[in-house]
Amino acid sequence: MYSFPKQEHLCSKKLLDELFNRGHRFMVFPYSVHWALCQADELPPQVVAQVLIATSKKKFHHAVDRNHVKRLTRECYRLHKPELIHYLQDNGHKLLLAINYIHPQVFNYSTLYRKFDKLIPQLIREIDKTISKNASCTQ
Repeated sequence: MYSFPKQEHLCSKKLLDELFNRGHRFMVFPYSVHWALCQADELPPQVVAQVLIATSKKKFHHAVDRNHVKRLTRECYRLHKPELIHYLQDNGHKLLLAINYIHPQVFNYSTLYRKFDKLIPQLIREIDKTISKNASCTQ
């Protein structure tokens, strides 16, 4: 449950276009989060969420710094993932998610971990809000 295997990495150009064209967005400083619910047949059967973790080359000129930020972010996501996965499985949803680090300086791991304590519940609230809004529109 606490792993982050390759099949959970968002790499498909088609899915990335779908995420950024029709997805939703919110901010939890220092992260910008793009997300979209997708159809069950778009992802492998055992995968509930695919995630892209990105950092701007414009903000971090050196690859060492970009890799460090992405490594910290991946670890924070990996430890917070069970909460999100349980929510998605309980409600029968599949998710595309992009987490982009937007601050020009690197925060320490404990700060980023606390930011994920806010980010995952915020994501769940956003999903619930969108689903309830869509349900009220179709009735």
